[in-house]
Amino acid sequence: MSAQRVAIVTGSNKGIGFAIVRALCKKFEGDVFLTARNEGRGNTAVNALEKEGLHPKFHSLDVTDQKSVATLVEFIRKEYGGVDVLVHNAAIAFKSADPAPFAEQARVTVPSNFTATIKLCESFLPLMRDEGRIAIVSSMSSTMSLKKCSKENQAIFKSPDLTVEKLVQKLDEFVEAAQTGAHIEKGFPGSAYGMSKLGVTAYTRILARKVQEMGKSNILVNCCCPGYVITDMTSHKGTKTPDEGAETPVHIALLPKGSKPTGEFFSDKQVRKWYS
Repeated sequence: MSAQRVAIVTGSNKGIGFAIVRALCKKFEGDVFLTARNEGRGNTAVNALEKEGLHPKFHSLDVTDQKSVATLVEFIRKEYGGVDVLVHNAAIAFKSADPAPFAEQARVTVPSNFTATIKLCESFLPLMRDEGRIAIVSSMSSTMSLKKCSKENQAIFKSPDLTVEKLVQKLDEFVEAAQTGAHIEKGFPGSAYGMSKLGVTAYTRILARKVQEMGKSNILVNCCCPGYVITDMTSHKGTKTPDEGAETPVHIALLPKGSKPTGEFFSDKQVRKWYS
């Protein structure tokens, strides 16, 4: 077993995730794992960074497949004994022009972006070392979706006592309502991606509270909006390059020892009150 420090970045063979790996290879003192569902694309990405003089490692990972998550967890346990930095970036988004019905978009997006986040973080939590950092890439669309929720639903998402069970229940209600087109009537917005990221942002606060209750106050859990970044997900529109988009995720992933922010939502490397 290696005593080397280790960082893992999900969904990192391209876009913001790839840029996060690049930055961590330059700033993090330890091994950095680039992960991807497709081994070929993952290795191509690693080779591209090798040509830049950087040396990430690769491990396959499909965050929606619990067996795949468990395989990586066991690998890290055996090889390193723990994790210092976990950056969860993997996510999907239907394009605005996608012909898929909204019911399908909700049914696919919420499990991929929200449910998978819970399962991934809960799987790695026992491996997080002292001064560990969990950095979750969310989106400003989470705050926009919150504002479009009914007052009743807003109160639930904003509650400092919100539980995982209640949060999952609300996202399940959204997906169920979307199947019949009743989501607006039920107090939800018309964005499957936004709702999935609202779930992610709300879960970040729950996870941070759980870590504190476990007596591990030096492990920080935060999420962030990387900004409007030029990637495949945005159809190469945006105001930031992937490297610029990586700045805030890397900032919260490398918060120095003794830092206090946890359970927070960051934008442009600053804490933003998403639930105001």
